[in-house]
Amino acid sequence: MMKFKKSFIMFILSLSLIFTSCTLPGIGADANEDIVIASGSNTERLILGEIDRQMIEHYTDLKVSMIPNLSSSILNHIAMLKGDVNISAGMYTGTSLTGELGMDPIKDPDKALGIVQDEYYKRWNRLWYPSYGFENTYAFMVTKDFAEKNDVKKVSDLEKVKDKIKVGVDTAWISRKGDGYEAFKDIYGFKFKEIYPMQIGLVYTALASGEMDVVLGYSTDGKIASYDLVLLEDDKKLFPPYDCSLVATEDIINKYPEVNSILSKLSGKIDTKTMQELNRRADEDLVEPPVVAKEFLEKNNYFEDDNSSKDFDIKERMGKYE
Repeated sequence: MMKFKKSFIMFILSLSLIFTSCTLPGIGADANEDIVIASGSNTERLILGEIDRQMIEHYTDLKVSMIPNLSSSILNHIAMLKGDVNISAGMYTGTSLTGELGMDPIKDPDKALGIVQDEYYKRWNRLWYPSYGFENTYAFMVTKDFAEKNDVKKVSDLEKVKDKIKVGVDTAWISRKGDGYEAFKDIYGFKFKEIYPMQIGLVYTALASGEMDVVLGYSTDGKIASYDLVLLEDDKKLFPPYDCSLVATEDIINKYPEVNSILSKLSGKIDTKTMQELNRRADEDLVEPPVVAKEFLEKNNYFEDDNSSKDFDIKERMGKYE
């Protein structure tokens, strides 16, 4: 079954390569010589791409180009296969594990990261860096008032109020396999009396306005910071880890070793609250991602004063999770 799954994934990728054989919009650089960063199309990846770009430009005179229109991990992967891109700014362990790698979900975050790092290097000679310091996953959340009034800190705590609360969730989550509502009921051992499917973008305002008591959203959404919401701990590990990292080709790092030192400075530097705030700055305050990135880097002095970061060495940790 696993062999078939991997073969099917590679078949889909092969078809995708055929249909994306034309030059990507925005390409104006040679990825064999210059730094070309895929930053995605959503706010979070755009900001991360700008952080990577501005860090490299701050420390070097290298030419750095951006491709902001790749909306998925699969498209980022294809662009790297084609040689159009040598850095992907935002890649998520859980997404790539079951996506381009064609493997089963893994609940342990350290193990998931280790396996993705191993497989990305063995299959494609790419360096999957340690996490920026946050993950973007589904998360149950409540208002501060609700949390304090009901003494709710983790998802298990919702069992005591399950019959008297309104819960708003992403429509797709209801029938989602593996970590959807059916899996929730199995893992947590209870169900909600009133559960309302809705568009993911509406859950935050529904919670803040009092229409819902609990909602399921994304853990780094900017509206969490805007509405001062409280994320509940997924204490029984329903959701696989989606830790976010940048990925670079080994070729570009071998060509410019200084880039490895620069990118390594970002490991562990952006926690969940910080990413929420950066997303809020762009989505709610309508500040352009390049400006949001610049503000963040200037506030942290481009991490010039941080002597604790160690250059990432994939070969040093290869095989730990084999």
